Amino acid sequence: MVDREKFHLFQPLLYQVSTSELAENEIAYPIRAFFRKNRNVEFFMAQAQGFAPDRKVLLTNHGEVPYDYLILAAGATTNFFGMKSVEEHSYGMKTLQEAIAIRNHVLHMFERANKCEDADERRRMLTFVCVGGGPTGIESAGALSELVYGVMSQEYHHLDFSEASVKLVEAMDKVLTMMPPPLQAETIRVLTGERHVDVLLNAQVMDYDGRDLKLKDGRVIPTKTVIWAAGVKAVPLLAELGTPVDRAGRIVVQPTLQVREYPEIFALGDCANFVQDGRPLATIAPVATQQAVVCTANIKKLLRGDTALTNFCYKDVGSMATICRGHAVVAMGSWQMKGFFAWLAWMVVHLMRLAGTYTNITVALKWFWNLV
Repeated sequence: MVDREKFHLFQPLLYQVSTSELAENEIAYPIRAFFRKNRNVEFFMAQAQGFAPDRKVLLTNHGEVPYDYLILAAGATTNFFGMKSVEEHSYGMKTLQEAIAIRNHVLHMFERANKCEDADERRRMLTFVCVGGGPTGIESAGALSELVYGVMSQEYHHLDFSEASVKLVEAMDKVLTMMPPPLQAETIRVLTGERHVDVLLNAQVMDYDGRDLKLKDGRVIPTKTVIWAAGVKAVPLLAELGTPVDRAGRIVVQPTLQVREYPEIFALGDCANFVQDGRPLATIAPVATQQAVVCTANIKKLLRGDTALTNFCYKDVGSMATICRGHAVVAMGSWQMKGFFAWLAWMVVHLMRLAGTYTNITVALKWFWNLV
């Protein structure tokens, strides 16, 4: 296993690190600890930089790694859609370092606003914008609202919190596009009604210089904090392979998850463009975990000399997103759930995915304590 970090990161809970709800070590687990008892697994901490498929070698910043079979599961990075100014001044949320940077920046804004005598500048510091109406944007906006109005309002005694605002900006006319309309409406209702989040739909970002966020319709939002959750793309590494990729940089794979030009290379998750029912599958965790099962089964067949490989077929397990503490939405086929029990289901599913008993216990206790 080759990775530039020495820990596995549970990305769905990054937003809770960025809003001071969880600590870094509660969503990051040492990779070597995963395989402590697996003597046939070797971890190599390095940055993958390219490929030499003719020699079956992965190129890294610490030397070459030979392979018989190569699985590309390098994840995704933030997609700023070519807007350099937005990329320079806004905050992504795909890595632990980015989540920590958001947390430090938000806390810093309150410290500066607490002593700022310029009302306009103070409002700019206390305006927090999340761009993107997907799960990450929704969850970030809800968590920021809880932080601003539930925690900071109790600790900064001289700040006027009527000057503070949390905004969610979405270019489409809906949020959580994978959810049915009733759950989309419930999400907006909770954010705007209970969490005081300004939801701006049909609002496309055009520019951001670190002080003013400019929208396509001419509106300008003065803010020093923009969290970008509007899209993802594959890591640039994949382009080094020289095989066909889609607009998001994902490698186009065969039904067996093999790269057509190099059958000994497999791609899955955010690295793979897999077409099912006429369109590419979404870059979500259930797709990646199901692909991993088929991918490893096919490699075992190849090792045995069996060329009758299994074609991948995604089985939809539904979608879920938390809005804020005590509120979530869940959709599984025609079955829908919202509110507190949906939030409990969301918690159980995410606790099951966390690594280690210690983490499960501490995170569960923190969530329970925050609730009461």
